[in-house]
Amino acid sequence: MQPGSRDQEWREDCAPRRVLELFATKWTSMVLHTLHARHDGAARTGALQRSLPGISKKMLTQTVRDMEASGLLSRHVHSVMPPMVEYRLTALGRRFVEPIEWLYGWGRDNADALDALRPRPSSRRT
Repeated sequence: MQPGSRDQEWREDCAPRRVLELFATKWTSMVLHTLHARHDGAARTGALQRSLPGISKKMLTQTVRDMEASGLLSRHVHSVMPPMVEYRLTALGRRFVEPIEWLYGWGRDNADALDALRPRPSSRRT
């Protein structure tokens, strides 16, 4: 691959692949969307879990840890008893919310097209 060539656009670490890698888990975009749309950018762990039907506590913990490591969220522990943990969108996380909100809006506006899709074998959709 020559530097500056069109082939570089298809390399393994190209921007589109990095975006897809970020959203490879189904919960990452949902956590970003939920924090933004339902919690004004910050929520305690329990409130976040109640806002995400179907996510287990273990999966939420794993997802927010991965998102924190990526720089999308920050974790704040309040020194009260019992301890209270709050997750907040970082500046980077707020940048990623914009395309997610566009995509989710498109989904709402085109629900008929989504309904016309045949479910994949692994889908939970009925």
